Amino acid sequence: MKLSNILQDKALTLSFEVFPPKSDADFESVKDAAYRVAALQPSYMSVTYGAGGSTAGNTLTIAEGIQKQYHVPTVAHLTCVGATRQTIHESLAAMRDCGVENVLALRGDRPTWMDGEPFTDYHYASELVATIRDFGGFCVGGACYPEGHPDAANKHEDILNLKKKVDAGCDFLTTQMFFDNNIFYNFLFHAREAGITVPIIPGIMPITRATQVKNAVKLSGCHMPERFINIVDHFGSDKEAMQQAGIIYATDQIIDLIANGITHIHVYSMNNAAVAQGIQDNLSAILGKTPEGVFANGAG
Repeated sequence: MKLSNILQDKALTLSFEVFPPKSDADFESVKDAAYRVAALQPSYMSVTYGAGGSTAGNTLTIAEGIQKQYHVPTVAHLTCVGATRQTIHESLAAMRDCGVENVLALRGDRPTWMDGEPFTDYHYASELVATIRDFGGFCVGGACYPEGHPDAANKHEDILNLKKKVDAGCDFLTTQMFFDNNIFYNFLFHAREAGITVPIIPGIMPITRATQVKNAVKLSGCHMPERFINIVDHFGSDKEAMQQAGIIYATDQIIDLIANGITHIHVYSMNNAAVAQGIQDNLSAILGKTPEGVFANGAG
């Protein structure tokens, strides 16, 4: 099923992201972890893509398996790194043959191990979006950054570039992680003001280990509210307590988003079924109900 159909529904959705193994040797264990998340029957699942296409085959295998065995729609990631028009067409044809109808088009980060220029035929995600749109048959998604893309001169320039990506053919956008909902609301207002009307899905990252904080800041440059830092400082040395606190903090973010009319939530579950289930259980009386309020700028 295409996400464009799912996102048109007013019912709340909760989706999870999983990642493929970095090597074939780890395939079975990572696949099993991803399948445990799929067994929770989320609204859909997103399967990431290794830098330079290093896990492209595993991405598609896991996405196809989730759909066939659990009947959960999947979104397969695709990046510009090391891609040519021929390889992108080959990847899209393989996705089509496997029944994957949704693609998240990303520029991707420059791999530290890759020699030479990683961006040849495609320098920007908007170019990749246009190719996927021309290929036909896919619902196309893109990424967005509530705190601004690290390569953008400022947030205004980032919004303008995002508008170009949407104009190229994006059907929906998923945000990078954030830990302060006010940052998301501010970003959403400016995106709508710029004429970006497609669904913008907030991406929530449950931090369940203290070591994840440094990685989250390094990857996204996101702001860590003092309230959240205090939680990590207090519970970070206790594995079980930190996991529970991280699940509760993420749940609290989600509840606030829903209370403000956001109808679709994406969780970066990191192949951790216990974390995904913890959030799902916390929302058991909320999920599946149609919200009465609608965000003023049409986030749903």
